[in-house]
Amino acid sequence: MTLPVHVVDDLSAATPGATVQVTGDEGHHAVAVRRLGVGERVVLTDGRGRAVSGAVSATAKRAFDLVVDEVTDSPRPAPTVSVVQALPKGDRGELAVEVLTEVGVDVVVPWAASRSVAVWRGERAAKSHAKWASTAREAAKQARRVWHPEVTPLATTADVVARIEAAEVALVLHEEASAPLSSLEVPVAGEILLVVGPEGGVSPEELEAFTAAGAVPVRLGREVLRTSTAGVVAVGALLSRTARWQAEDPA
Repeated sequence: MTLPVHVVDDLSAATPGATVQVTGDEGHHAVAVRRLGVGERVVLTDGRGRAVSGAVSATAKRAFDLVVDEVTDSPRPAPTVSVVQALPKGDRGELAVEVLTEVGVDVVVPWAASRSVAVWRGERAAKSHAKWASTAREAAKQARRVWHPEVTPLATTADVVARIEAAEVALVLHEEASAPLSSLEVPVAGEILLVVGPEGGVSPEELEAFTAAGAVPVRLGREVLRTSTAGVVAVGALLSRTARWQAEDPA
């Protein structure tokens, strides 16, 4: 069984034998909700590739101390995978972020597509973005990730075009595309950018702008998936063909 993971802001000074204190909401959740006790082993990560493991040496009402016995620095996975996720209605946005994080996506870009029913404006935009970021953080902990995904600010179609132009490979899920996703070559490095449209689909004008910027329209199977699940299916299909999902060499 893998050890539970907790997130701290900074582990740059962590060395074997040092004590790291976890406070705030993270400490409260561990002690009051999970009932973490002295002697239990856990992993701490900063979400930027560094993880430390060790045993809990002390607990308080909203905090605990961990004595570090191992420090691990993991390189950022390659290729990186970014998903432009059109805003779904209701709580399907959080579902999309959760499963995309669990499968290994590196960047989630909320996108205000022309056919999106949901709208982020003013205070609602700030709250919605914070909810997506919190969902990504919790899902990354659940998935035992040491590199946490970035949730960018809300993107316009013009912003998405700029991201497509900068990516190594850019793909747009579209049910009328002639090319199946499985037919495309997956790069070993750089960024794979995947655009997932809203429930009403990517508009003709958006598709024209994206293809002009270098994106390739692709389709999955015959089934039409919801916007909240199409991304994770596509990313899984892509990652299965990269070194990120290859089995480690036997010892």
